[in-house]
Amino acid sequence: MSIGADAIAALADQCVKCGLCLPHCPTYSVGRTEAESPRGRIAFAQALANGRIPATASLTMHLDQCLACMSCEAVCPSHVRYGELIVATRTLLRAPGSRPRRSRALGWLLTRPRLLQAALRLANLPGARRCLAGIGLNRLAHELPRLPQVVLPRSARANPLRGRVGLFLGCVASAVDRDAHSAAQRLLAALGYEVVLPRGQACCGALALHEGDAAGANKLAAPTCKAFTDVGVDTVLVSASGCFGTLRDAFAATPVRVREIHEFLDSATSIAGLKFRPLARRAALHTPCTQRNVARADAAIRRLLSAIPQLEIAALPAQPGCCGAAGDYFLHHSDIADTLRAEVLGQAQAQQPDLLVTSNVGCRIFLDNGLRQLGANVLVVHPLVLLAQQLENSSIHRTELC
Repeated sequence: MSIGADAIAALADQCVKCGLCLPHCPTYSVGRTEAESPRGRIAFAQALANGRIPATASLTMHLDQCLACMSCEAVCPSHVRYGELIVATRTLLRAPGSRPRRSRALGWLLTRPRLLQAALRLANLPGARRCLAGIGLNRLAHELPRLPQVVLPRSARANPLRGRVGLFLGCVASAVDRDAHSAAQRLLAALGYEVVLPRGQACCGALALHEGDAAGANKLAAPTCKAFTDVGVDTVLVSASGCFGTLRDAFAATPVRVREIHEFLDSATSIAGLKFRPLARRAALHTPCTQRNVARADAAIRRLLSAIPQLEIAALPAQPGCCGAAGDYFLHHSDIADTLRAEVLGQAQAQQPDLLVTSNVGCRIFLDNGLRQLGANVLVVHPLVLLAQQLENSSIHRTELC
């Protein structure tokens, strides 16, 4: 066996096949087959690594349909490192020299956020979706992100300087979460932090890593690591939970610490000094699987939002555990993704909310498109935007939530 196969076999041997993970697995909840469960995929990986079964199209399909939501890892009594296992197995399955699933054009754009932003702006022009559908890109046409109204930070009230922090913008998030990044800067300034946005940062590498392209992920993350280390910050904040784990691991060998921004804000000693305007609205709070299982800052988000007077927060159930977005999963496994999204949106609409709050860019795109396709008049908003718009004495534009 190769070194990769040895590593897979060792990881798989930790699983005792108890099945406690099955009720927490989104794809198992959809398919109700062992092959679509963590236990089934671990058995496949183990047999593949040991040479007992070949890498058939069926086996590859079941492994590829894993969302990598880490819900199974979070509840595993044997502490199986499922995330490492699924990435290692996908790496083993990739033929030497083969191209990753994502297109060459997308891979190129991920390293060039400004061009990606321009491409998304063009895609949001009237008629662009019809053009994409006309050339056979129906799924992409239906699931293109809507770009937010960008609110740039204005002067914040003076505070003693508490330190310098870097803010990670990401690739897709640099366009779709621009309002969240502006909001983050306003909140951090109000707490007394200087926010550094170094040139040269781009992708965290998560999309490549989830496809088993570890080398590609490292290549994508390298400019971002260099950009932040060059400016001398010791803390980098991440506002998209789907990027957190990959970026944290990319910086593991450096002195820089990566922190989830809501956890950072919640732990700041000066947070109690911020005052927020009342907002008499009902918000359905969606917790992304990466927020719950990787960043583990879901409690911090709830505490921060509870500081807004009159805001009624209705947290959605933990199951199905994933909305189906999962990076670019929703483009390649639409049946499973749409089933999961429908369940989450059903839970949200049952709350009759004015707002749907979520903290990951992929979830924001996918859930927003789902609501739009249903004709529902519910704004999907990042928690940071909600906090910044209600910040007392803030001059930030508020028309979207009023």
